[in-house]
Amino acid sequence: MRTLALTPVLASLLLSLVPASGCAPAARVEPRPAGSPAARPEGPPAAQPAGKPAAGLDPELTSYAYPYPVKHFEVESQRQKLRMAYMDVQPEKPNGRAVLLLHGKNFSAATWEPTIRALTERGFRVIAPDQIGFGKSTKPAAYQFSFHGLAETTRALLDALGVQRPAVVGHSMGGMLAARFALMFADRTERLVLVNPIGLEDWKTVVPYRSIDAWYKQELEATRDSIREYQRKSYYDGAWKPEYERQIEILAGWTEHPEYPRVAWCSALTYDMIFTQPVVYELPRLRTPTLLIIGLRDRTALGRAWAPKEAADALGDYTTLGKKTAQAIPGAKLVELPGVGHLPQVEAFEKYRDALVGFLEQAP
Repeated sequence: MRTLALTPVLASLLLSLVPASGCAPAARVEPRPAGSPAARPEGPPAAQPAGKPAAGLDPELTSYAYPYPVKHFEVESQRQKLRMAYMDVQPEKPNGRAVLLLHGKNFSAATWEPTIRALTERGFRVIAPDQIGFGKSTKPAAYQFSFHGLAETTRALLDALGVQRPAVVGHSMGGMLAARFALMFADRTERLVLVNPIGLEDWKTVVPYRSIDAWYKQELEATRDSIREYQRKSYYDGAWKPEYERQIEILAGWTEHPEYPRVAWCSALTYDMIFTQPVVYELPRLRTPTLLIIGLRDRTALGRAWAPKEAADALGDYTTLGKKTAQAIPGAKLVELPGVGHLPQVEAFEKYRDALVGFLEQAP
C-alpha cells in the first residue's frame, strides 16, 4: 500500500475544509426557517411504529416522535456547544400565563403530553424542555452535571423565549430541579408544584456511596425487560398495564442502539448528581407558593438496594415524607393520593389534573 505524503499545499487545502470552531453566543434559539422539516414535529421512519425503530433509539432520539413540535436551543457550556430540545406549546385562547414542566430522571419532555394538553386547554402556554443529557438533548461525553447548572440553562431558555415568570412544575428528579430553580430564581417563579419529587431525604447519610463507574456498569446491563421490571415494582406496586409500556419506550429503545454507552454514561453522571446534591436542607428557604402532589404508595429511594436493611426499610416513605416536606416549606399545600405510586399523572390523572390546575388557576 502506498502512503500519500501531505505537501504544504495539500495540507492547507485539507485544513480549509475543516469548519472553524468559533465561539457561539452564550445562549440563543437555533434559527430554523419557517416550514422547514426541522421545525415540524419529528416523526418515526416510514413503516416503523412510533418510538420503536428496528435498530433501537439513537442518543438524541432523531426517529422518535414527540407529541408536539420540537425545537432546539443552542447553548455553550463547559467549553462545549450543546443543544437543548424543548416543546413550546401555545394555547388557542391564551390566559397570559406560562408553565414550565421539568421531567424526571427516567423520563423526558414527551411524557408530559397529557399535562400539556390539560394546561393549554385552560389557556396556559407550556414550555417542556429535555434537560441536557436527557431526551432529545445533547448527551455530552464529558460534563459536570449539577442542579445549579441545569437551572441556569433552563433560565437561559426562558430568556430566549421571552418567558419572564412561569409556574414551575417538577416530577421526580424534576422536583429537585424545580426546587433548585425556585431557590435560585425566586423572582422568576410564579408558583411551584412538586409531583412525587425525589430528594425529600438525604440518602447519602445512610446509603454507602456508589462510584460513577459502578453506576455506569449497572446502566450498561439494562434491558427492556429489566427496565419494565424495575418500574413495575417501584412505580406500580407490582402491577403492569399495557398503557404503562409507553413510559419505557425511550429508555428501552436506547438500550437496543449501538450508541447506548453514551446514554448510559450520562445516566451514571446524573445519578451521582442526584445522590450528592440534596436540596432537602434548603426547602425552608422557599418563598414561592408551593403545592405538593404526593402518591402515598411511592417508595422511591436512590440506593435502597445496597443500604443496610434497617435503613433501606425506612427509606422512601412518601406518606411521611410528604407531610414532613409540606411542613418544611412555608405555606405549602399538600394533596395526598392514597393507593397511587410514583406517577400520579399516569395512575390517577384526573385527580392529579384537578389538583394541578386548581392550584395554578389561583390568582398569581
